[in-house]
Amino acid sequence: MEQPKEDIIGAVYRVIQERKANPTDTSYTASLMAKGIDKILKKIGEEATEVVIAGKGGKREEIVYETADLIFHNLVLLGFYDIDPEEVYTELRRRFGISGIEEKQSRVL
Repeated sequence: MEQPKEDIIGAVYRVIQERKANPTDTSYTASLMAKGIDKILKKIGEEATEVVIAGKGGKREEIVYETADLIFHNLVLLGFYDIDPEEVYTELRRRFGISGIEEKQSRVL
């Protein structure tokens, strides 16, 4: 019988929050947090570009690797603002089953 998979997003987020609360000189995450929001956003932009390049190249392992980097850096952004990934899950659940066109038209942002 297959073991249930750990909520890796939640586990990574908890480590990010731990690094934020207890920074060390050897923590990449702590260094990003210390450099501030502009550095975090720059990394997200870089990683998004790398996903695009990997997607264009079509190599599965590169797409997976670069997507993991992008997800990680998005989690750092969430951690910076103390936004639990569950809030993103809730938004995805709200959108699930709704046409993308219909969902965009319903936004009042």
